[in-house]
Amino acid sequence: MYIYDDFDRTLVQERVREFGDQVNRRLSGELTEEEFKPLRLMNGVYLQLHAYMLRIAIPYGTLSSDQMRMLAHVARRYDRNYGHFTTRQNIQFNWIKLKELPDAMADLARAGLHGMQTSGNCVRNVTTDQWAGVAPDEIEDPRIWAELLRQHLTLHPEFSFLPRKFKVALTAAAHDRAAVKIHDIGLRMHRNGAGETGFEVIVGGGLGRTPFIGKTIKPFLPKRDLLSYVEAIMRTYNQYGRRDNIYKARMKILVHELGAEKFAGEVEEEWQSIKDGPLALDPAVVADIAARFRYPQYELLADNPSELARAREDNRFRLWLDNSVTNHKVAGYAIVTLSLKPEGGPPGDATAAQMDTIAELADRYSHGEIRVGHEQNLALPHVAQRDLPTLWRALDGIGVATPNVNLISDIIACPGLDYCSLANARSIPVAEEITRRFRDLDLARNVGPLHINISGCINACGHHHIGHIGILGVEKNGEEYYQVTLGGRADDSAELGTILGPAVPYAEIADVVEDIATAYLELRARPGELFVDTVQRVGVDPFRERVYAAR
Repeated sequence: MYIYDDFDRTLVQERVREFGDQVNRRLSGELTEEEFKPLRLMNGVYLQLHAYMLRIAIPYGTLSSDQMRMLAHVARRYDRNYGHFTTRQNIQFNWIKLKELPDAMADLARAGLHGMQTSGNCVRNVTTDQWAGVAPDEIEDPRIWAELLRQHLTLHPEFSFLPRKFKVALTAAAHDRAAVKIHDIGLRMHRNGAGETGFEVIVGGGLGRTPFIGKTIKPFLPKRDLLSYVEAIMRTYNQYGRRDNIYKARMKILVHELGAEKFAGEVEEEWQSIKDGPLALDPAVVADIAARFRYPQYELLADNPSELARAREDNRFRLWLDNSVTNHKVAGYAIVTLSLKPEGGPPGDATAAQMDTIAELADRYSHGEIRVGHEQNLALPHVAQRDLPTLWRALDGIGVATPNVNLISDIIACPGLDYCSLANARSIPVAEEITRRFRDLDLARNVGPLHINISGCINACGHHHIGHIGILGVEKNGEEYYQVTLGGRADDSAELGTILGPAVPYAEIADVVEDIATAYLELRARPGELFVDTVQRVGVDPFRERVYAAR
């Protein structure tokens, strides 16, 4: 956990007081809704179909147990008893009353939580691998560098009113779990030929109306140059990004239109003028940030203790262990993923009661720390293997031990037309129905790792472009239809999905997913061939024939 200092606490508290005054002026009629809009957006407040929505930042997906308790309190006191975890490692409350927003934000501020820059044309929450700092395959903890970027870019006067929203992600792992290639800036830590650690810099990724996979513009950037180079990228975007057309304002459009080589040249010219100035990182500054991260005092434990061997005799526990528990970099410990994808439930939702219990379990079994992943699940990152059987029983008791992580029912979905004023179609009921169709975990395991992503509109908040099966809600003559793509992925081999064929009506979309899964089981070269590998090998035509043959 990063320990915030007096400056951070003062900043958040002052922002709460400032926003409270703005809310009071709106309620009194001194501000119109149009005048209030940019003020609320910079504090994470949206006006949706039925109510205001409050989005709270969870920097690089790390929460303390006390912060989780505060989120539970806000859900219980100000909302309808739940919160929705998002693909940007944030949490949203969908039913906040405007007059109660200042009190809710004041409560959150006491736990070091806020909504600053979770909306608006600014740098959004900086994200990274939810297993950062504990994964065996990473070079080092990327959250240190995410925190440096957070501090530099929060309320940055030059970048608070960009042409459009701006997203940054980092990974330090051999396998990309942070989807860095679909961000405005993606940073991948690696070592060069001399053994030095630095960053591959990827720019121009993004989804939405015009999706692009990011392009590498600097294969290796030394650590000392991280802030100056990011600053140069953002200055270039701020100067050349379109402000006359919202649909062409994103960084990805600028990189596409200029070309990656030309864009890199503009960045390089800007960077050369600032790289040896105040933004060059002093190792002492980095060390100070790193020192503010508190890591557990791990015990000396052996892997695979006797408690696990005995517990494996329970088939339900064994299935959960194989599905939801991951290797830790420290012997005798494990990373536990909590599934927020129950059968027939909205993906990513957690009730206040669940959040309170998860906080208690984090204190007892995970050194008071919880992680939020961009797949809309949670994780306990520091669990002693000997405690796994007891922890499993507790998680099962609150409904977050479904062993479906990375399987077909582990669906990523935006709130869709049930909440969002931009949506064309519902996402949540589609996800709920698909989880019912694949409630048989033997069938789901036979299908294997398969990611379904659902978006209720072209803005792609559900990241449908990079789903192994992507589902996009569209509107046809006032009715909900869904366009399907196959073969997308967000990992090291990131790729956009290919459109399967004509959109299908709401009543048929779950049947289509079943047809695709059935076709895959027949088409795969062998048991264990991944769905995305089968699609890459045979193309989408065989799936298209199966889906549309009877339609």
